[in-house]
Amino acid sequence: MPDLLVPLYSLSSLPVLEGFWVGRPLPHQSEKVLDFIGETFGSSWKAEASSAFGSVPPRIKVAVDETGRLLGFCCWDCTSLGFLGPIGVTEAARGRGIGKALVLSVLYSMREAGYAYAVIGGAGPVDFFRSICDARVIEGSDPGIYGNPIQGRT
Repeated sequence: MPDLLVPLYSLSSLPVLEGFWVGRPLPHQSEKVLDFIGETFGSSWKAEASSAFGSVPPRIKVAVDETGRLLGFCCWDCTSLGFLGPIGVTEAARGRGIGKALVLSVLYSMREAGYAYAVIGGAGPVDFFRSICDARVIEGSDPGIYGNPIQGRT
């Protein structure tokens, strides 16, 4: 899966949210958020997302419904500075614009922090990112940072 480059100076406007809220969790909510990520998306994403809570403020946004149930998350600066991800939305909540809202919210935060570009590493749904944030494939970027030689070695 290739990496994508996103020019942050040409972001589309944030969508109007209906039926869910997107925002930054507080540090004391980290255990609940990380447990959700691990149970829903796996231990590697949980480990990667855990670094988001190592900064103040945390570099993670979550989406929750009216009852406070977690629907998805998106991090930045976890694996490498300037990287967006991981991002995940529960299967049941997909198709409601939650992923788009999370990605754009994080990209705006990155722009406000001074980044001109963001990298989406090992992007699976390339067309999804292209459609919402003008993401462009970085040629020759597969496997990128995720091709670390430690993988598979003991």
